[in-house]
Amino acid sequence: MNTNDTICAISTPAGVGGIAVVRVSGPQAVEICDRLWTGKALTKAKSHTAHLGKLSDSEGNELDEAVATVFRSPKSFTGEDVVELSVHGSVYIQQELINALCDAGARLAEAGEFTRRAFAAGRFDLAQAEAVADVISADSKASHRLAMSQMRGDFSTELQHLHDSLLELVSLLELELDFSEEDVEFASRRRLLELATKIKTTVGTLARSFRTGDAIKRGVSVAIVGETNAGKSTLLNRLLRDEKAIVSDVHGTTRDIIEDTMTIDGVCFRFIDTAGLRETSDTVECKGIERAIKRMETARIVVWVVDASRHDQIAKTAAEVFGHISDGQDVVVAVNKIDCGNAAATIEAIAGLTDLSAISVIEISAADGTGIDKLERRLVELSGANDISHANVIVTNARHHRSLVDAEASISRAIDGLNTSLSGDFIAQDLRETLHHLSTITGTITTDTILQNIFSKFCIGK
Repeated sequence: MNTNDTICAISTPAGVGGIAVVRVSGPQAVEICDRLWTGKALTKAKSHTAHLGKLSDSEGNELDEAVATVFRSPKSFTGEDVVELSVHGSVYIQQELINALCDAGARLAEAGEFTRRAFAAGRFDLAQAEAVADVISADSKASHRLAMSQMRGDFSTELQHLHDSLLELVSLLELELDFSEEDVEFASRRRLLELATKIKTTVGTLARSFRTGDAIKRGVSVAIVGETNAGKSTLLNRLLRDEKAIVSDVHGTTRDIIEDTMTIDGVCFRFIDTAGLRETSDTVECKGIERAIKRMETARIVVWVVDASRHDQIAKTAAEVFGHISDGQDVVVAVNKIDCGNAAATIEAIAGLTDLSAISVIEISAADGTGIDKLERRLVELSGANDISHANVIVTNARHHRSLVDAEASISRAIDGLNTSLSGDFIAQDLRETLHHLSTITGTITTDTILQNIFSKFCIGK
């Protein structure tokens, strides 16, 4: 990235619209735009002011009436001089303006180059820079709240606290190493162990939050499973408010995965209707059941739909369902068809098969909507969206998660060393590794390769 260049790009979505915004940033941003501008001289404009005028193309022909907004360094998004040109949303106007800017001395920006320049200028750290892309792509209230939390620095603040504590530990140990011949102890091993254990607990909590954060960011996956004709497809249609799946009294109607999204109380859910679980010789249906089991194993939440009118037949299905549930997954048993079955007997039968305190049991009628609101509220609670706050940082980025996992491993080695009276230089090395892994998240320690990989995923113009 050459920060001596002045860059330009269309920052609004591609295509025709009411207006389009072309962003220009760099040391010559104001001068280049002024060459195409008719109106008050932009070179004399104060920062954070907007001006009405006209723009010309490369040949000096009038291109459009526009508004130019000037941001002077360092008080701009990139920390450089920035001009944002608002023109009418004609594709022709947008392209001609870009051509004219390039002819006047600018160059086309690379993907994410504006945000990368902001990072390089110290406007925010790398974790906050990555949150910019998440804010842009947020498609629900919950994912937006997570992205905004990270962009305003909640996660970075937590990491800074960890960094300061680690730096204290490393400094004390390395000071001891400097005076090793004099056998001086600057901090008790007990105190060091307490601090290291506290750091590990925080790092581990952050790492484990990724499961919730990633689910909210991408849409919380909910697998709807159960035996044939239990009402899974009817429930899917009820949740989606649409006739998405075919509903029939014939067993085995659903043979493939049916999936769609729905936002409930600001949380995006990916509902997955699956083939009914039963023994069958039908080759196609068997493949559908295999797929159902795979999706059940990877879903964040599993909704097991049970027919209240067939409660004496659920033992085999229960073994199939709970045999594929892993730690970290939440299970909701939806006792369906309560209008024509014995819900109490069904719940009693389920209690004989599993610990009810470990799951949620909700009585519903997918056909008429009874209990659906209660089911939806429980799904929102299980999504973890209510945990999003300043006091509860949730990790959403896979790169951050990997660094946290590595940091937890290295701090664990340091704790083992303290417990076994390992030499201070080995413990200090593990602590430095922990510090390194955490520093890569915020960009205190980074490489051009990492930066290129991160910002190449941004849209052009941001």
